[in-house]
Amino acid sequence: MIYKGLHIQQGIKSTPLGEQQMKKFDVIVVGAGTAGSMTAKTAAKAGLNVCLIDGKARGDIGEKVCGDAVGKHHFDRLGLPYPRGDELGTRIEGIRIFSPDVQTVFTVKSETYGFILNRHRFGQRLLNDAVDAGATLLDSTIAVKPEVKDGFVTGLAAKDTRKSSTARLQSKVVVDASGFTAILRKCLPPEMGIDLHVNNEDVEACYREIRQLKGSDFNQKYCEIYLDQTQTPSGYQWIFPEGGNRVNVGLGVAMVEGFPNPKNQFYKQILPNSMIKDSTVVKGGSWYVPTRRPLDCMTGNGVVVVGDSACQVNPIHGGGIGPSMMGGSLAGKTIVRAIEKDDVSRGRLWQYNVDYMKSYGAKQAGLDIFRLFLLKSIGNEEINYGMKYKLITEDDLLKVSEGQNLQLRITDKTRRAFYGLGKLPMLRRLRDTANLLKKMKTHYTNYPSSPEGFEKWRKQTQALMKKANAQLSRSKA
Repeated sequence: MIYKGLHIQQGIKSTPLGEQQMKKFDVIVVGAGTAGSMTAKTAAKAGLNVCLIDGKARGDIGEKVCGDAVGKHHFDRLGLPYPRGDELGTRIEGIRIFSPDVQTVFTVKSETYGFILNRHRFGQRLLNDAVDAGATLLDSTIAVKPEVKDGFVTGLAAKDTRKSSTARLQSKVVVDASGFTAILRKCLPPEMGIDLHVNNEDVEACYREIRQLKGSDFNQKYCEIYLDQTQTPSGYQWIFPEGGNRVNVGLGVAMVEGFPNPKNQFYKQILPNSMIKDSTVVKGGSWYVPTRRPLDCMTGNGVVVVGDSACQVNPIHGGGIGPSMMGGSLAGKTIVRAIEKDDVSRGRLWQYNVDYMKSYGAKQAGLDIFRLFLLKSIGNEEINYGMKYKLITEDDLLKVSEGQNLQLRITDKTRRAFYGLGKLPMLRRLRDTANLLKKMKTHYTNYPSSPEGFEKWRKQTQALMKKANAQLSRSKA
């Protein structure tokens, strides 16, 4: 197999970046992660001339600091083979969620189990799928900035980090799949209609380590999540099984004013009191995750945004492997149809927005409201009470995580108990959350079918978010 843009592979000389200077591609995809590789594979499989570029060396692509968990249903929906062999760390049956006082544990178990991936090996599989479909890979290559002409993105400037050489690459469509850094999106002209920036409040700063346990006491069938608004404000700590005696352990905190350094918090507050304090480090690292609903618009003239660049993640736990694969698949299909029609305008590419919002974006939008409830409304004491009295049950959490509305079953007995505890405001905010979640999901399922209705829709979105922030912003216990 020839990987263009690589070092010598299987005795065949690779094609350097400089030799691509005058070549025009149908599609250039920036970033060979889950979203980028899926986009490139989908477009190349349909016969398009695709260039896939990534700043990492070919053998390092797929290596990423990550929670490594993904649901089985994403593979079923996309028709992808399940992780296998060295791609698979272990299978998981569900999630165990611990209250701050660790007195209450919710076990959320679904028939659609999930996988813990070897992130590097799985990333290599997706990359190989794209190259096997015909995509040209330029590794160790970074995008510098998009090229814009007459209101259309027509290519980009790129740099080969091995030789410090630069080149201009041309294409009909450019895809920003560069992850949280959103290299191209942030450089687009505002008139493209794509949000250039994401608020810090909508980002989690995370630190994670892979650790080797001394024994095998950890339950390898469940991912464990620990809630504590003091130690991990507006975030959580996790311990996920990696297979064997290894675990993926870390924490995330919202980047609100005064947020703690996650690595310092891990070593000073979390690890010394953890059940795995005697384990040894295999590797570790930090990263950032957007935790919010998707960007209001992910397309412009000649440009598409996918994956973390488009905030295609679960707003509650930050998981983005499944949503980004879905986004890449939908983007690739839309790009193929647009190029077949010889029209890569925002209007022709718009269907990608519609398809994503209705398939996953509406669920994200609802979960974003629930995130605001956790971020702005409650502290440890209220979480302890809420879990103890089962204001939201394990079944409720499962249904909400699967995209259903939040159903509250507050009995008179519970209401009297919370009245006596002085916690009635919490019940009201939870009721407001359920109502707002339902409204937001309905709003996203009515995403405009063309750019003509977008500005009206976006103003309505802003009004709903403003209302949610006002109703859910209360002092925490």
